[in-house]
Amino acid sequence: MNFFKSFLASILGTFVALGLLIIFFFMGVAAIATSVNLEKVDSVFVNENSILNLNLNTSVRDRSPAFNPLQFLSQKGPSIVGMDVIIGSINKSKKDPKIKGIRLDSGLISSGWAQAREIRNCLNEFKKSGKFIYAYADFMSQKGYYLSSVADSIFMNPMGAMELKGLSSEVLYYDGFQNQYGVKMEVIRHGKYKSAVEPFLQDKMSKENRTQIKGLLDAVWMTVSDEIAESRAISKNALETMVNELTVTDAEEALAKGMIDALVYEGEFENSIKTALEIDEDNSINSVEFYQMNTQIKAYDSNVKDRIAVIYANGPILYTEGTEEVIGKKALNQTFEDILENKNIKGAVLRIDSPGGDAMTSEIILNAMRVLKGEKPLVISMGNIAASGGYYIACLGDKIYADPMTITGSIGVLAAFPNMKGLADRIGIDAEQVNSHKNAMGYSIFEPLSDGFKNSTKGAIEKIYTTFKSRVAEGRSLDMEKVEDLAQGRLWSGKDALENGLVDALGGLEDAIEAVAEMAAIENFNVVDYPKFEDNFEGMFLNALSFARLKIFNHPIEKFASEFIELSQLEGIQARIPFSINIE
Repeated sequence: MNFFKSFLASILGTFVALGLLIIFFFMGVAAIATSVNLEKVDSVFVNENSILNLNLNTSVRDRSPAFNPLQFLSQKGPSIVGMDVIIGSINKSKKDPKIKGIRLDSGLISSGWAQAREIRNCLNEFKKSGKFIYAYADFMSQKGYYLSSVADSIFMNPMGAMELKGLSSEVLYYDGFQNQYGVKMEVIRHGKYKSAVEPFLQDKMSKENRTQIKGLLDAVWMTVSDEIAESRAISKNALETMVNELTVTDAEEALAKGMIDALVYEGEFENSIKTALEIDEDNSINSVEFYQMNTQIKAYDSNVKDRIAVIYANGPILYTEGTEEVIGKKALNQTFEDILENKNIKGAVLRIDSPGGDAMTSEIILNAMRVLKGEKPLVISMGNIAASGGYYIACLGDKIYADPMTITGSIGVLAAFPNMKGLADRIGIDAEQVNSHKNAMGYSIFEPLSDGFKNSTKGAIEKIYTTFKSRVAEGRSLDMEKVEDLAQGRLWSGKDALENGLVDALGGLEDAIEAVAEMAAIENFNVVDYPKFEDNFEGMFLNALSFARLKIFNHPIEKFASEFIELSQLEGIQARIPFSINIE
């Protein structure tokens, strides 16, 4: 027995020692990498007659993630990049006389449509400087082609495949599954378009949900097709025929239809770039990676004191402190206070990419925003999605910008409660309660919702829904009847939101920054990012886990499980849409 105790103790000690070594190792790497990265950002060397290598076959977020030791040790570049890095590198390259063009590889980009369009617009501005953009891909997704179509010339591998099929959105319904296995989600909601929990209530898509999703698809496709047709100088009718008939599925067909310019292997593509740079084929191409160029949308000038803050609000809204991937009240409220106290910050942009979440947290954040807005200009920039709670925290902005392909609106409220009584009955679990009053139990996962609990929850939902509408009416200068027409949980594209008064203008983050500068009456300024999150091993480890989950888990079964678990973990009344809305 003593032998086994000693043996187990030795094993435990070994694991503890290894764990500590790993922690100290990553902390050391983090310290070194921070200094190295700063040097790269501030003093990256660019040779004469260079190109910017813009390989966007990666996952794109609005803001660059915190330092990840796994990515630092990799030689393949970042697996997750921020829009700040992408746009910053393009802007800096536009002004750098040593950089003559961009090599673009975006065939398999993983981003939202609004993000893709914002990058595309930035590349369009780059072209106005007279510099070239050449795009190359072995495979071209529809989103990748949309982004690549901005290039002066598009090259593809002769054996390459292309996707050009129009847009779709698939929703899984779980009513039959719940009935079969005795696990269900009990829902109380307000808004006939509040489809966040519809898959748990029925086995078919409602007419209202189909209407709003179809409206989103049509609005997004109109922008995509208009811009592709313009860039490639083809008619909309010709493009629609190609899409409807699926006549472009490979590189040869794409060339025949004028969607690309040449079929070449990568080595031949390199020669085309050399020709554009006017260098001999025997010489090598001078290039710089985009993630080494800049980490800010606007280059920082230490001689300029005036600043504009960009506040990133990414992820679901939860009653918590907040992280890079979760919007929490503490992180944002502290940010608003810091900006108020900083005399050098003349205004702020709140960049939102959120499906919404906890209604109480949304109200707390909005109230803190109201204080900031009273002292300094506050403009809203909507990314891929700013809906439900995401719109709640946007509606009081001095000005609201959205991309035509932004998903917004969803002014509605819901509450969801998991119920496992059917499963419990089948496996022999009985739950017995003893109460002092008839509604004392409140909610139990092993019992159907009581009438008292339902009524009290409905009352809370109605109150929050009315408050939500009143905030929108106040911020958008609309009467309550008009807000009700736009509400009911309905989703809108950014283009439609402009037409119905939910946003003020179509534009990206840079447009919002310029609007703040104009409102603050400043011309020269630096851009600073918020919230500030301290670098620590726990944060690095969670970021690494997030990256690993992004790469490993991508299966329909995991989708059902994650949606059920996410709804089960929600606390309080929710102003949110499903995390799973996806337009492909």
